Amino acid sequence: MSNNIILEMKNINKSFPGVRALQGVDFKLNKGEIHALMGENGAGKSTLIKVLTGVYEKDEGHIYIDGSDKETVIHSPQDAQKAGISTVYQEITLCPNLSVAENMYIGRTEGATTNWKKMNQDADKLLKSLDIPAKATQQLGSCSIAVQQMVAIARAVDMDCKVLILDEPTSSLDEQEVEKLFGLMRDLKARGVGIIFVTHFLDQVYEVCDKITVLRDGQLVGEYTISELPRVKLVAKMLGKELDDMSDIRGEQEAYSGEDASDVVLEAEGLYSDAGIKPFDFYIKKGEVNGFTGLLGSGRSECVRAIFGADRVLGGKVKKNGKEVKISKPLDAMKNGIAYLPEDRKKDGIIGDLSVRDNIIIASQVLRGFFKPYTKAQANKFAEEYIKLLDIKTASADTPIKSLSGGNQQKVILARWLMTHPEYLILDEPTRGIDVGTKIEIQKLVLKLASEGMSVTFISSETDEMLRTCSRMVVMRDRKVVGELSGEDLTQNKIMSTIAGGEK
Repeated sequence: MSNNIILEMKNINKSFPGVRALQGVDFKLNKGEIHALMGENGAGKSTLIKVLTGVYEKDEGHIYIDGSDKETVIHSPQDAQKAGISTVYQEITLCPNLSVAENMYIGRTEGATTNWKKMNQDADKLLKSLDIPAKATQQLGSCSIAVQQMVAIARAVDMDCKVLILDEPTSSLDEQEVEKLFGLMRDLKARGVGIIFVTHFLDQVYEVCDKITVLRDGQLVGEYTISELPRVKLVAKMLGKELDDMSDIRGEQEAYSGEDASDVVLEAEGLYSDAGIKPFDFYIKKGEVNGFTGLLGSGRSECVRAIFGADRVLGGKVKKNGKEVKISKPLDAMKNGIAYLPEDRKKDGIIGDLSVRDNIIIASQVLRGFFKPYTKAQANKFAEEYIKLLDIKTASADTPIKSLSGGNQQKVILARWLMTHPEYLILDEPTRGIDVGTKIEIQKLVLKLASEGMSVTFISSETDEMLRTCSRMVVMRDRKVVGELSGEDLTQNKIMSTIAGGEK
C-alpha cells in the first residue's frame, strides 16, 4: 500500500431491510488531501461515513488506516476515534446546556478529577488559535449555530485526527465563516490530515477540494481529480443523466393565468414579532412565487415565521383575500389556508420516531381534529399517494422518518403540507442540505403548484435557485426590508447591490 494513503475502504457492502445501501464501494483518501464525497440523497454517502465511524457495522469489506496492510476493525465510534477518525456532522451533536470547554473535552476527562482551570485555559487557547468568537466558560447554547459548528470542528481538530470527516459543515455558516473554515481546512491539509468533505454546495467543492468521489444508488461511480470533472459532468454523474441546462426550469411551466391572477391572497402591514425584525409590509398574489432574500441573519426567516404565527407577533395587520384575520399561532394560519415548511427540519419539522405515514398526515389530522381520526386505510391511501407524487425513497410508509435521507425527509414534510391543500405555501430553505437532483425536483414542483394557482413564498440562501423560481423578491438587510425587485431588475448583481447599498 502507498505510504501516502491515510485511508482505504475496499468492497464495502451494507444492507438494511428492503434496501441495499452500499454495494461494493471503494474509497481512498491520501494524506494532506481534501476529498469531496458527492452524490444525491440516498446515494450512500451517509451510510459510508457511518460504516467508517463505527455507527453501522459493515456487512462485507475491509478498512485500512495510515498505510497499514493490517485491517483496522471499527465496531464503534470509540474505535474510530482511537484510529484517528473524527467527524463533524451536519446536525450539531453537542450539548447546548454545557459550557464550550465541556463540549470540547466531554468524554475525554476524568469526571471529579477534572482540572477545570486547565481545561478552560486549553479550550480558550484553541478557540483563539482558530479565531472562534467564543469563551471556554460560556454556555454553548448562548452561541450562534455558526459558532456551535466551529466548536464542533475545534473539538475534532483537538483530537489529533488523521482523518477528519466534515458532513455538511457549512450549511449554517455565512460567507466569512465559510472562508474561515476553508482556511482551517487548508491548514490541516498542510499538516497532512486527510479531510473527507461532504457538501451540496458545488462552488465550495471546486474552491477547496483536490478530488471528488461520486456515489449513486449505493454504488461507486468513480474517483476524479477536480481538474478532470467540470461541474456539468459532476451533476450528470450524480444524476446518472446528462443535464444540459439546470437554469432553464421556469420555461417548462406556464405562469398562472386565471381570471383572479391579480388578486392579492395575503397582505401584511407593519408586521413585527419578538424575534427582532423591524415592521415590514408584504403581499403575495394568486399563483405567484415570491421570496425573501438577504445574507444570513438578515431576517428572512423571521418575516415568514411572523406571517405564520410561529413567533409572537407584537404588532401589524394581516389580511387574507382582503379581509383582516388574526394569526397569533400556527393553527390560526393553518385554518386560513397557510402552510409553512420550516428552515430547521430536524428541530421544527420531522417527528423522528414516527413513521413516514404519520409524519405526512399529522398536519391534516390537526386541522380535522383528533376526535375524527383517519382510519388506517385512509392514512395509508394518503401516504402512498404523496410518496408516489413526490417520489419519496422509503422502504414503506411504516418506515420511521429518521431513517430516511435528508432530502427524502424534506419531501415528507412537503407532503405533509400539500395534504392540507393550502392556498398559500411558505418554503423556508426547502433545498438546504439536499442533492442537486432533488433540488431541481422541488423547484419544478414549486413552479407547477404556482401554475395551478397556489401562492408560494420561497426562501433560499442560494440566490441562483431563487432567481430560477421567483418572479419577485423582497430584499432584507439587518432585519429590515431594504428593497423589492422584479422583472428586469431581478438579477444577482441587483440583489447584491441592494443588500449592500441601502433602501432601493
